[in-house]
Amino acid sequence: MGSMFSKIGLAAALAFTAGGISAQTVLKVHHFLPSGSSSHQKIIAPWCAKIEKESGGELKCQIYPAMQLGGTPPQLLDQVRDGVADIVWSVPTYSAGRYTKTEVFELPFMAVSAKQGSQALWEYTQKNALDEFKGIKPLFMHTTEGYVMHSSKPIHTLEDMKGKKVRTATRISARMMAAMGGTPVQMPLPQVADALSKGVVDGVLVPWEAIPATKLHEIVKYHLDAPKGSPRFANTIFIFGMNQGKYDSLSPKLKKVIDDNSGLAASAWAGEEGFDNIVEPYSKMARDRGNTISVISKEELARWEKATAGVDDIWLKDVAAKGGDGKKLIEEAKALLKKYEPK
Repeated sequence: MGSMFSKIGLAAALAFTAGGISAQTVLKVHHFLPSGSSSHQKIIAPWCAKIEKESGGELKCQIYPAMQLGGTPPQLLDQVRDGVADIVWSVPTYSAGRYTKTEVFELPFMAVSAKQGSQALWEYTQKNALDEFKGIKPLFMHTTEGYVMHSSKPIHTLEDMKGKKVRTATRISARMMAAMGGTPVQMPLPQVADALSKGVVDGVLVPWEAIPATKLHEIVKYHLDAPKGSPRFANTIFIFGMNQGKYDSLSPKLKKVIDDNSGLAASAWAGEEGFDNIVEPYSKMARDRGNTISVISKEELARWEKATAGVDDIWLKDVAAKGGDGKKLIEEAKALLKKYEPK
């Protein structure tokens, strides 16, 4: 009798083990920042931990930070389309000209907070720009809390910008910089610290979020922010997207776990958790070093807005060249920003 029970026990254990092995789906998650970066720690890793827990361990992420699966950041979205990775976190506009409609949120002076920008970006993309992401299932999208000017010499006015070499992330922020009399220099974030130290660039437009990873606050002494409640100078859009075929291959149960951690609420969470909530602690790191954090005056901000008005016009032409109605899209983006405006 005992041996029969042990046989049943063994069979059950074997079945369970086999089931356990076959039931686990490992998702390869690829992104371009180091594992110590704020976005890895506050957005990507927590999201992965959550789906693993909610799926009872049936879904598991294998995260490859810092481009460990090869390639360059602009290639990430093609990698997820092609199935090299199952999920990627990336900046679509690193591929200049391919995500023109979605790019509207990178125009100067749009969002006040990342939570607001992220929700508006998600809703806008679902309605207007999913065709730009064929083969990819967006799980959530977000913006940053907006760029701050970090520089080796103080910058307060348009005149101070003249001839300054400033690192920008995307083509829109490069156009914005040129419109203000600066010289845009495009380079990946990991190269910024070295470029600043060597004087290759005089300043950098990045959100506060970039501070710990780049040690910016130890290299520069001056930071220029927008007044509280005003949109910051510019922004970057991000997508956390999954290979459509991979998603389609999941069981209804596992699809539900992914769906429960996708969409508008997940986008709001990524913006708030990854960006808005760190403005205080990360800007404090600069303050604690004795750095100067200035706030641009309302009058000067109006001058910057006027100087960069042409950046919107170039974008409108880019959209028109692809058969889109840019005016309608920009109005819609602004209406959604209003809808999600921080109270």
